[in-house]
Amino acid sequence: MGLFYMFGPGGYLIIIGIVISMWAQAKVTGTFNKYLRVKNRRGITGYEVATEILRKNGVTDVQVVQIQGKLSDHFDPRRRVVRLSSDVYQGRSIASLAVAAHEIGHVLQHEEGYAPIRVRDTLVPVASIGSKFSWILILAGLFLGMTGLATIGVWLFSAVVLFQIVTLPVEFNASSRALATLEGSYYLSEDEMPAAKKVLNAAAMTYVAATLVAVLQLIRLLMLTGRRN
Repeated sequence: MGLFYMFGPGGYLIIIGIVISMWAQAKVTGTFNKYLRVKNRRGITGYEVATEILRKNGVTDVQVVQIQGKLSDHFDPRRRVVRLSSDVYQGRSIASLAVAAHEIGHVLQHEEGYAPIRVRDTLVPVASIGSKFSWILILAGLFLGMTGLATIGVWLFSAVVLFQIVTLPVEFNASSRALATLEGSYYLSEDEMPAAKKVLNAAAMTYVAATLVAVLQLIRLLMLTGRRN
């Protein structure tokens, strides 16, 4: 079944998806590592920027903590915690400030009730179910010849694709907020801003790539289930 999925009708879509994913990951890793070596002139850390932006916006109930991992930074709205990787939390680089400000951008989205993030949060439960069970249902349905089961799996995977699409404006908006804050509050000087933009643009490309890959996978699944039908 794995070989059929890879090389059967529309198998080229999977190859395209793999190439896109590899390119996006290499782009964000290379850009982040490059500007992780460039210290910001003010010598402040990602943690200091994150906590100061929160304070300036009157957000007092969100913690900023350090976690392990590379580019593992994220905001957990349920626990009200911003988790920053060591490179960002302790780092005094342009990349550290850009990523920290981006994660705080997500906090401010929740504080303001930003519409796309409300939609995304609504989709989380069904997208989580889809990511866990869609492939099981699809492969079982195709293998057993139960097209109804495979169709249910495709619908569940469609929820995952919709979640990825809604994530795009959320991420782009968080980056826009980060850049405006870093420049407007003079955390970074004018000539440091292009580097911050490159870091956040590279990170955004990973979400664009993930969405494209998900769409390609959905098209592929529709081709497979349609062929069986």
